[in-house]
Amino acid sequence: MTQLAPRPRPGARTPLLREVYGRLLRGLRTRQGRTLAEVAARAGISVAYLSEVERGLKEPSSEVLEAVCVALGSSITGLVGAAHRELTSDTPAAAGRVLDLTSRVGSSIGSGAAAPADATTGPVLLVA
Repeated sequence: MTQLAPRPRPGARTPLLREVYGRLLRGLRTRQGRTLAEVAARAGISVAYLSEVERGLKEPSSEVLEAVCVALGSSITGLVGAAHRELTSDTPAAAGRVLDLTSRVGSSIGSGAAAPADATTGPVLLVA
């Protein structure tokens, strides 16, 4: 059976995917205490472009997203999973939920049950 996303609340707009990606990436970077310059250099992109991605102003390619995720010690699959979870949740991520994209062990994206990461999946998303 196909699961449909919850209906948007009246007056609330669904965020754009680029805004969700940017918010998640910025949150991960700031929790690590890293600067825009450090992560941008490691990802091979400009500081200005990374800033625009984090603010949801640019629609980055999958290659750029992968480079930024790797620079942050995470993976694009963790980012996409976290974005999916946020977009299909009844409560916005800003309500205090923490998304840790750096953990090598965590919960599965769909169920919240503990599952170790393996060589094929890379880092796993932890949702608290």
